[in-house]
Amino acid sequence: MATTADHEEFDGAKVALFVGDRLLIIRRDDRPDIPYPDYWDFPGGGREGLETPFETVARETAEEVGLVLSLKAVIWKRAFTRSSGAARVWFFVAQLPTAAATQIVFGNEGQGWQLASAKEVLTLPKVVGGLQQRLALWLAEDAACDPAPAVRSD
Repeated sequence: MATTADHEEFDGAKVALFVGDRLLIIRRDDRPDIPYPDYWDFPGGGREGLETPFETVARETAEEVGLVLSLKAVIWKRAFTRSSGAARVWFFVAQLPTAAATQIVFGNEGQGWQLASAKEVLTLPKVVGGLQQRLALWLAEDAACDPAPAVRSD
């Protein structure tokens, strides 16, 4: 269900998408005309029209990796203000079953994709700005919860 916050101004949304216990990461194109060329990224991107943050991230996930992201797969979300003080961006954490890896169909943006542990993603040298910190924030909050979310099989 959409909330008032979902319709406030925001630029885009990203998702730390767990497929089983591993994160889906995308290697961005290596072109000088785009931000963060040749960096690792999470699925997501810019808002189109009057989309809600979830609609944005679900559409981008389908376009980039061919996976259908349902609202029930989302286990955490938070809005962040960019360090430049510009419009807000949303960050989601979602969980799909391990079998979803067989349904990944890579789109036409980027060099490729892979599944990596959260620890690996946190230590990669070239990750799009802010994503490692947002993932670390969720991991810290998740570790404080009892019990940890189970891997979903649906």
